[in-house]
Amino acid sequence: MVRDEQLADRLRSHILDVPDFPRPGVTFRDITALLADASAFTEAVDAMAEPFRGDAVSAVAGVESRGFILGGAIARALGAGFITVRKQGRLPRPTVTEAYRLEYGEAVIEAHADAVTDGEAVLIVDDLLATGGTAAAAASLLSRLGARIVGLSFLVELAGLGGAAALGSRRHTSLVVL
Repeated sequence: MVRDEQLADRLRSHILDVPDFPRPGVTFRDITALLADASAFTEAVDAMAEPFRGDAVSAVAGVESRGFILGGAIARALGAGFITVRKQGRLPRPTVTEAYRLEYGEAVIEAHADAVTDGEAVLIVDDLLATGGTAAAAASLLSRLGARIVGLSFLVELAGLGGAAALGSRRHTSLVVL
């Protein structure tokens, strides 16, 4: 997908940098101002959904937590259902887990064991692509459950952290590259 630089600039103006959060040396990309602006939020959701409109997506998997907000809106835009990919220990029914490394630690995500049907077309959505660990783990987890991953869609990609490379040949799109 060819990146729309004017859209990226408009969206970037709503993304705030918070230094030293959640740890010293880490800059948190705060998207809450973008979410609060109806026009920016709508533009972001439409642009994140657009590359996947022809893929017969039946479910959008949002990665905790900001991926829930974007993913739910994208699922509605695509006429698809919504799946939650959560941090370990937060889902009430039987789950399948996937461990992975973050840029500053380790984590485990999970989804309900019955979240997808075999061969179901799933789009994974998250707010940010950094090293790609969370996204790759979500793709691996959902694939193990039988999903056919049609792609991944991100609002922000942090260039230089290897996220795109970690996704390998998986189709993905990012609206704002920082």
